[in-house]
Amino acid sequence: MSRTIVTLCMLLGVIATGIESVGGQTQGFSNDRSLHWIKNAKGVLVSQQETPILQYQANPKSRNGSHRRANYIHPLYGLDGRVLTQDFPPDHPHHRGIFWAWHQLTMSGSAAGDGWLADAFDWNVRTIEVISKASSIRIKNEVIWQSEKLVDSDAKPIPLVREMNVIEVHRVDGDQRYIDFEIELLALQPNLSIGGSNDSKGYGGFSVRVKQPPDLKFLTSRGFKTATKLQMDCGNWVDLVGQFGKTKTSSGIAILVHPESAGYPQKWILRDQAKSMQNPVYPGKKPVSLSMTNSTTLRYRLIIHSQTLTTAELDRAHQTYALD
Repeated sequence: MSRTIVTLCMLLGVIATGIESVGGQTQGFSNDRSLHWIKNAKGVLVSQQETPILQYQANPKSRNGSHRRANYIHPLYGLDGRVLTQDFPPDHPHHRGIFWAWHQLTMSGSAAGDGWLADAFDWNVRTIEVISKASSIRIKNEVIWQSEKLVDSDAKPIPLVREMNVIEVHRVDGDQRYIDFEIELLALQPNLSIGGSNDSKGYGGFSVRVKQPPDLKFLTSRGFKTATKLQMDCGNWVDLVGQFGKTKTSSGIAILVHPESAGYPQKWILRDQAKSMQNPVYPGKKPVSLSMTNSTTLRYRLIIHSQTLTTAELDRAHQTYALD
């Protein structure tokens, strides 16, 4: 890429494109040049200097033709450059890095595929907009949900939900990095509902599938918690603590729920011995309706940290996040 084009990208600060041009190797830098991004064949890769941070998977991906998925984060990298997340894990091949999905999506009582299992469900990433700020990079995406189970008179899938999501990657501050997620869901058809698993667990929504270290523990605002099969009351945040990095020191991935997130305060599904995702639950087993006029908004923050954090530090971090 020529110096002229790079300079133009920096001056504009915003690059907008359709999914068709994602493979065009468009690049950009944050204003202080410590963060940079590139649009590749998968979607958008964000890095800081020479260390990758995350890959947004915009284009559809499958394994041997099954569990076709898009619109998620993988890989997510630690501060030392080690991959933290899993995609297509053998125990749950439908899991994928950092994702948000639901078992139940219905229109007037008719099932519209299973986004959690990535079965008869499609995420059509219509547009990607990358915004470079002074100390962060924002990836703003328009995504249309569709299902082969609900089609028009020409046998084409009808648009069901318009998702607008923003993924904001912040520059490392000491031994921490913040990554923010804001997800807005707007029904495009009447009588649309979403819900979690239709069982006693009721899991669904924003989910984190990481490579679980053998010493994984869950620190919450209510103290350390032992994972159970059912939903738990863990408060505003949960910190996944263990030896995630290359050294033997403990590090972690904290998940914070913003007070403006739908269903706040949310219950949690946590897993330790059984390899699985970690999930602040929304809405649970009972489906909720999606409006055609007012978006349903979910907001979360990840804190990737290379040193252990105390309960007081994470409480303060949540208080700060709540003011954003």
